[in-house]
This record gives sequence, C-alpha cells and structure tokens, in this order.
Amino acid sequence: MSDLNQPSEFLPVDTGKPTVPSGINVLTILTFIGCGIGILGTLWNFINAKSGLDKMEAAINSPNYESMPAFAKKFLSPEALEVARKSYENRVPITLIGIIGIALCLYGALQMRKLKMQGYYMYLIGEIIPLIASLVFVGTGALTGIAGIIIICFVLLFILLYTGQRKYLVK
Repeated sequence: MSDLNQPSEFLPVDTGKPTVPSGINVLTILTFIGCGIGILGTLWNFINAKSGLDKMEAAINSPNYESMPAFAKKFLSPEALEVARKSYENRVPITLIGIIGIALCLYGALQMRKLKMQGYYMYLIGEIIPLIASLVFVGTGALTGIAGIIIICFVLLFILLYTGQRKYLVK
C-alpha cells in the first residue's frame, strides 16, 4: 500500500517559485519567435540592400515604367527610391541598431518570464530604438507604406499587451 503522505506523480509539486502567468507566457513565446524572424529579416535586408536598390532603379528607368498601373508606380516612386537609397547608405548602423533592439527585446522577455519589471523596460527600449533609428537614418518614408504600418501596429500591440501584464511583474 502506498504512503498517503508521499506526493503523487499526478499532483503538482509546489517548488516555491511563482509560476509565469499565461498572458506573459504567451507573449514571451511570441516575442521569441518575433526575435528570430527579426534577426533573419535584419540580416536579409543588410545582405540584399544593394540588389534591392539596383532593381528599383532599373524598374524606374525601364521603358515599361510609364505603362505600369498606378498602384505599381506607388511602390516605384522617386520617394520610395530615396528611401531605398538612404537604407542602403546607412545599412550598417541600421543593422547594428536593429540587432541591439532585438537583443534587448529578447533579454526583456527572458526577464519578464522571471517576473522582473526591468524586463518590461528593456523590451520597451528594444522596440522603440530601431524605430527611432529608422526615422533618423532614413526619414519618415521608412515607416510609411504597408510594411511600415504593419510594423508600427505590431510594436504598439505588443507594447499594449505587455503593459497590461505589468501587474504580475515585480521590481
């Protein structure tokens, strides 16, 4: 007969450590995935900056440019070409700041899994610094258009969701 005072393998064992709330758990897992995608995207943009600029210049200088539909010309406008040119010229600082931002987000998420408030602030800095760098090095054109709007929406959404979870974080 088994001893009733022994913990059962089917019952949870209290380890004394606080459990991660489900909201923070889900958000940090999504942040880890986003950081992985972000690092790949940042490196991809660094590697392919010149070829993207060359392709855009070739398309704008192409004899077929005038016969393109209006929506296609929006993607190949002189303003878009200038954004691509500035992005290429400043690809090194943009990439470095992007990697630093991703590292801060990753570190912040790891700290929030430990329920530390400093993780929230690290995450916040990691999300905002690359946006500011884009504005400084490229201008407002970097955050306009469909891609820029999607990026800003995701950043704001995650900041708001993490802000809602601050009640579980301790100093």
